[in-house]
Amino acid sequence: MDVDFLIVGGGIAGVSAAAALVPLGSVVLVEQEAVLGHHASSRSAALYEPHYGAPAVVGLSLASGDALRALPGVLSPRGVMMVARADQGDVFRHDAAKMALHTVSFAAAQAVVPILNPETVAHVAVADDAQDIDTDLLLQGYAKAARAGGAQIWTGAAVTAIARDGAGWQVMTAKGDIRARVIVNAAGPWVDAVARMAGVRPLGFTPMRRSMARLPAPGGHDVSGWPMIFGAGETWYAKPDAGALIVSPAEEDPMAPHDAFADDMVLAEGLARYEEMVTEPVTRLLSNWAGLRTFSPDRVLVIGRDMREPSFVWLAGQGGYGFQSAPAAAALLGDLMAGRDPAVPRDLVAALSPARFG
Repeated sequence: MDVDFLIVGGGIAGVSAAAALVPLGSVVLVEQEAVLGHHASSRSAALYEPHYGAPAVVGLSLASGDALRALPGVLSPRGVMMVARADQGDVFRHDAAKMALHTVSFAAAQAVVPILNPETVAHVAVADDAQDIDTDLLLQGYAKAARAGGAQIWTGAAVTAIARDGAGWQVMTAKGDIRARVIVNAAGPWVDAVARMAGVRPLGFTPMRRSMARLPAPGGHDVSGWPMIFGAGETWYAKPDAGALIVSPAEEDPMAPHDAFADDMVLAEGLARYEEMVTEPVTRLLSNWAGLRTFSPDRVLVIGRDMREPSFVWLAGQGGYGFQSAPAAAALLGDLMAGRDPAVPRDLVAALSPARFG
């Protein structure tokens, strides 16, 4: 089979890329797992908080806002709250300023989240503009748009070999061979491995584990209206989820690419940090899991043609920002592949380009 674009990876990056590229030519997306979004995309905290991350990440997330708001049912109100002990004042003020939060009294915060502990919570800041993302609706919406445009999506199609083939690439997969003019590397934790397979210099991505626990609603409270709650310095966070509460130690432990699972000790430490700030103890877990958030060396996404192999294109390093940045990231990819002037500012294009790594 001959195609214009072969996308490796069926998470939110790859699927949104398929929808953006299908107007430009023939597209095949290959995903090694049996379903789309199996890894980090199905294990996301699913929050649109555009002021979260490095400046270039914030720029891309803000640029995605209108597109996300235009999709029916994808966003819904949530809000964020950050809490800190008395001895965490400096990091609290730094984080509050970075995330554009405003301080509120403990009484005001406790009126929203009644389990906050008055003996430990000394600082609180909030913002109302953060929103939940229906990640499955967004992912499947992009998949539907890609298929409607003629893209093929192959699941259970792990890439086994890549070789140069004249002006393009010969790619061997578990479901058949594909000759592609352009490869889009959207393989999440495996992006450097895909690059090595293609004979392209890896850029130094690091997959980092983040664990989650799902708890019964604390004290039997209705948590549906609670905001997402962060500990200062992002040492833990908690978020309502279908009548329960998910709590994460917010760890960033470097890992080799694999199907991640939670570390019991790390999870216990994070739950202890959460428990310190609330009045309801953790008595049992409903479930736990982990995902790999993959970062480039400067913790900013990488979008664009490889400097040495222009037919090898990076769409990588989403970290924890993949869903909230997906519309603008996919649109930028489409602009670059079409030779159009990007919709986002030039300085942002440069900040995201692979060229920054030499």
